[in-house]
Amino acid sequence: MTLLRTVARPMLASMFVYGGAMALKEPGARAAKAQPTADRLKKLAPELPINGANLVRVNGAAQLIGGLALASGRFPRLAAFGLAATLPATTVAGHQYWNETDPAARANQRTHFLKNVSMAGGLLMATLDPDPHKKFIGRRAKDRVSDAAASVADQIDHLRS
Repeated sequence: MTLLRTVARPMLASMFVYGGAMALKEPGARAAKAQPTADRLKKLAPELPINGANLVRVNGAAQLIGGLALASGRFPRLAAFGLAATLPATTVAGHQYWNETDPAARANQRTHFLKNVSMAGGLLMATLDPDPHKKFIGRRAKDRVSDAAASVADQIDHLRS
């Protein structure tokens, strides 16, 4: 792993590790924001123990596990994709700046909303991060095309002789 990846992945993962751990430990106010979603899901699966706190804990566990995987470099592209997948629901449920009437609270929620959008973009970019031991997928594809063309040319030359 390059020095850049060694530093950047844990930096990107830090918010998810911390936030995931806090969501597991204290779902609190997050649970109230998740309750409307829990109510809709409960109608679909009434036999499951679905409530706001449990949704927050599941999301927190996913973020904690994904954050640790990304930080440690274990399945980093899959971890980045999984983390990016947790953000839309978290962002829309947790940072509804458009519903805030207080200008300071509105600005704060907008900042957090945009931070999450930015983090999702960074995570999606991380899903494209090539394995440091492999060439980037575009380069590998180009090399295969070149190898195939050379093979065809060799076969044509062999047929001619």
